[in-house]
Amino acid sequence: QLQLVESGGGLVQPGGSLRLSCAASRFTLDYYAIGWFRQAPGKEREGVSCISRSGGSTNYADSVKGRFTISRDNAENTVYLRMNSLKPEDTAVYYCAASYRRIPGCTVGTVATVNYWGKGTLVTVSS
Repeated sequence: QLQLVESGGGLVQPGGSLRLSCAASRFTLDYYAIGWFRQAPGKEREGVSCISRSGGSTNYADSVKGRFTISRDNAENTVYLRMNSLKPEDTAVYYCAASYRRIPGCTVGTVATVNYWGKGTLVTVSS
């Protein structure tokens, strides 16, 4: 099975930045679109961003658009989420997820097609 491990979470002040990483093992990510999701205490899991197989297409939730940037390095089998101008409402456990696809593109927040989930990394934005 494909294994996904997130890293890079931690405590950051409002307005600060973090870069999350999603590293895959056992199999290549070449055939997978990758999505980032987050779940805050007392809330449902929501989609944050996604990136297509080759990295040619990226999409973002309205709440993070202009602040977050998703990217991937297939040679390193890793996907990244750069988070700038962080707000307290960004506090959540962040998960990466892989969806096997035969065509390019991706849609933010699509859960039905997810094949593998990471276990999450906690991001806390607080003074």
